[in-house]
Amino acid sequence: MQSRSRSKRLSETSPGKSWRIRLAATLLIMLAVGVVLVTNRWLSERFTETTRNRAELRLALYSGNMLSEVQRTSVVPLLLADDPAIRDSLRKNLFANTTLRLIEVQKEIGVASILLLDKDGLAVGSTNRNLLGSAHRSESYFVDAIRTKDTVFSVTARDGGAFDFSYARVIEADGQVLGVIVVAVDMMKHERAWAGLQDAVLVANSEGTVILATESSWRSKPLGEALTPTDKPSALDRALKGAADWAQNPPDAYVSGEAVLRTEARVPFQGWKMVTFTAYDSVRERVNGVIALEIMGFAILAALTFYVLSRRAWSQSVSFQRESAELRLLNARLSREIAEREKVQKTLEVAELTLAQSSKLAALGEMSAAVSHELNQPLAAMKTYLAGARLLLQRKRPDEALSSFQRIDDLIDRMGAITRQLKSYARKGGEAFEPVDLRACVSSALAMMEPQLKQRVVKITRTVPRQPVMVMADRLRLEQVIINLLRNALDATKDMLDPQIDLLLTMGETATLAVRDNGTGIGDIGSIFEPFYTTKKPGEGVGLGLAISSGIVTDLGGRLTAHNATGGGAVFEVQLPLLGKEAKAAE
Repeated sequence: MQSRSRSKRLSETSPGKSWRIRLAATLLIMLAVGVVLVTNRWLSERFTETTRNRAELRLALYSGNMLSEVQRTSVVPLLLADDPAIRDSLRKNLFANTTLRLIEVQKEIGVASILLLDKDGLAVGSTNRNLLGSAHRSESYFVDAIRTKDTVFSVTARDGGAFDFSYARVIEADGQVLGVIVVAVDMMKHERAWAGLQDAVLVANSEGTVILATESSWRSKPLGEALTPTDKPSALDRALKGAADWAQNPPDAYVSGEAVLRTEARVPFQGWKMVTFTAYDSVRERVNGVIALEIMGFAILAALTFYVLSRRAWSQSVSFQRESAELRLLNARLSREIAEREKVQKTLEVAELTLAQSSKLAALGEMSAAVSHELNQPLAAMKTYLAGARLLLQRKRPDEALSSFQRIDDLIDRMGAITRQLKSYARKGGEAFEPVDLRACVSSALAMMEPQLKQRVVKITRTVPRQPVMVMADRLRLEQVIINLLRNALDATKDMLDPQIDLLLTMGETATLAVRDNGTGIGDIGSIFEPFYTTKKPGEGVGLGLAISSGIVTDLGGRLTAHNATGGGAVFEVQLPLLGKEAKAAE
């Protein structure tokens, strides 16, 4: 009964859904077409304007380079006309060294060519030896130079449509014409440079004749004739090439059948004009890329919309069956997890008992190793002082022996204090803290290490401030840290030819004591402060010195760091808060 009523409702609502789907599809297509058209028009205008601006910048660069070459060459005839060697050769009709002189000038200045003509127009000197002896009396540059008595610029047509560009100036002496100097301007290098670019470039003179062009067919033609779109593609050709220009504004011109953007500028020389043609390819590629992304996005949106609409009805029909099956699976999974949790809980209780017993044994072993490590240094010093006292008594020097016994008594007190500190170490209390001068701790540690330092030749440098460096600390434990660092430095330099240990105490935001050696450095910096980590041979150390020292410095509110020095060796730094800042450090 319920299934029959449900199917009836579905049949009643299906025409409404179909109508809404068709309306949504129509609106989506219209939106896609509108967005694509607007985007194409806006991006085409924007990218075209950007391309035009870049073409104008390149055009200014091209014209500037060409004008610079022309202006630079215009000075050369004036300089050569005043050259004494050239004047003397024309006056005496001795031209043996004239060509060599012109070649030297060409290499120094970098012009295209130089031609020296006598008063009759014969070539008596030239950088091109093939022109020697040739007649140029009827050439325009010779006639104009003789007539104007000034530097003249000439453009001479060659075979094949190319042009020669040159400056000419008459050479006079005592009011008499001796000859004419002709300097060619190398304009073809600019044409060759333009030919390697994507833009098509031409230069027209004041009469509108093309004198320079990247297209050889344009040369020596009037500007209008050269730009006549004889190769404009037909409508069929444009259709076959694709719809790249289907929404593009009419192009400025056509070059080799391609639509191009035209840019022109006046060159401030002889009334010349320069024109460049830039292809639209980059504009269309960028616009088409954006449009393709938009079309792809709308296609994906349409596919997702149709997929969601088609899947919704089917999802509703099977959702109840899926939910019931998932509930049954979830119930079974929960039952298994409850059983597994009960089993893990029992296993965890057994593991906690075992871990507690292991922790007790580990703490006992670490404490015994710490006691052995802390008492090893005073015991070694006592042994040395006892040996010294015995030797002094044998030599009938009891007063000095009493001094050694006094030091042994101090060491015994120190060992007692160490045992007391180790008993209360777990509490980490600050009841033994007092104001301590860090300079005195350094001196006391050096005195404690005196027996070991006397056994080897080690250079010790100590740099401390003149004023007290006061910190709040347990002096005995702080001295033990410095002794451990000194002992590690001694061990690190035992194989060095010139062992050296530097102690540097500075004050800033904190009190910093740096202990540096020139040993082999630290191999594994990340593990040196871990208990029982050592690089020494068996029997020489247990690896607790740095671990205990790091714990002591941390209890004092500071930190102990280590790094390898740039020139070799290791540097350990103890940073402690200065007196008055220890409360802030504790926080």
